[in-house]
Amino acid sequence: MDNIFWCKNCLNMSTRPRISFDNRGFCNACQWMEEKKKLNWNKRLIELKNIIKKNRNENSTYDCLVPVSGGKDGAYVAYKLKEDYGLNVLTVTSRPPLESDVGKKNLSKFVSKEFDHIHITANFKSMQTLNKLGLIYKGSPYYGWLISIFSVVIRVAIQNNINLIFYGEDGEVEYGGSTQNKNQPLFETSYIINNYFEGDYKKIIQESNLSKEDLFWFNLDDISEEKLKKINLTHWGYFEPWDPYRNYLLAKKKYGLEESESANEGTFTNFAQNDQALFALHMYLMYLKFGFGRATQDAGIEIRRGAMDREQAINLVNLYDNNYPENFIDLYLNYYQINFQEFSDVLDKFANKKLFEKKNGKWTPKFYIK
Repeated sequence: MDNIFWCKNCLNMSTRPRISFDNRGFCNACQWMEEKKKLNWNKRLIELKNIIKKNRNENSTYDCLVPVSGGKDGAYVAYKLKEDYGLNVLTVTSRPPLESDVGKKNLSKFVSKEFDHIHITANFKSMQTLNKLGLIYKGSPYYGWLISIFSVVIRVAIQNNINLIFYGEDGEVEYGGSTQNKNQPLFETSYIINNYFEGDYKKIIQESNLSKEDLFWFNLDDISEEKLKKINLTHWGYFEPWDPYRNYLLAKKKYGLEESESANEGTFTNFAQNDQALFALHMYLMYLKFGFGRATQDAGIEIRRGAMDREQAINLVNLYDNNYPENFIDLYLNYYQINFQEFSDVLDKFANKKLFEKKNGKWTPKFYIK
């Protein structure tokens, strides 16, 4: 407990995986915020044009692929590539488990506009099995879907002879984590497995006992090295300063993006990550494991873009972060096919006992944000 501290600028916590701090106490997300103001973005746009030119494939109808959910970020990236660079963009969605009504509506609105779109609904049993294993073994309640948003996209790119895939931001660089790709426009599948999948990908796949056919949309190891080498993965946030609120405004104006009717579970915002019910559980487990939740994440974004000061952020985090997703519990129990005690045992297993103590059946923080 004596070694725990928070970023002096935002509220990133020293418990965050792969985070680092400078001698001022600024986390690497806040250092990146400062660095972005001094970067030669024109040089990076030249890199972008070269990457696009190099990866055009005469055997494909499409110039590139953009994963979308109907939310703000994928919509923004697809729009920029089409409008600013004249690319023929294929958009792809891996259907999330426990979809929300607003998520389905936003995706439908986006698809009704100007992009070709492929919607993959992976085998329900496979998705459910991998998600349950992720919950039990990793405290990651949508692990199967997390795998799919990369494996589905890569497979669709291969099927359509597309060599270039644009994701939104690199969450490691933008929000605090590994900086290994900060100055590298392209990344490999090993970066996905080590950082986004947190390294246990092969173990979960093996533990599932699912057939090769059932794992088609999930198993990256089943794709030949030769095919993977042709695929270039990049983040749009490498080529332009990333601003989620700007993305939201554009998606709302161009594609009619709708917000949730009230604040999303565990935070004070209502316009991001609202396409599925499992995200609330994902963020609550993150809070139990590391001591920070969805409100901390959102507050950090607001601080770094100059829309909130640190004291305001602390008040909001204290109000929202420790949010047990009670409204979804019955939904979770039915989806994972477990009872309430089994569900509670999973939460208890992943609660960090150095950071939390259980009072009246609820995990309560031992720490105070400083």
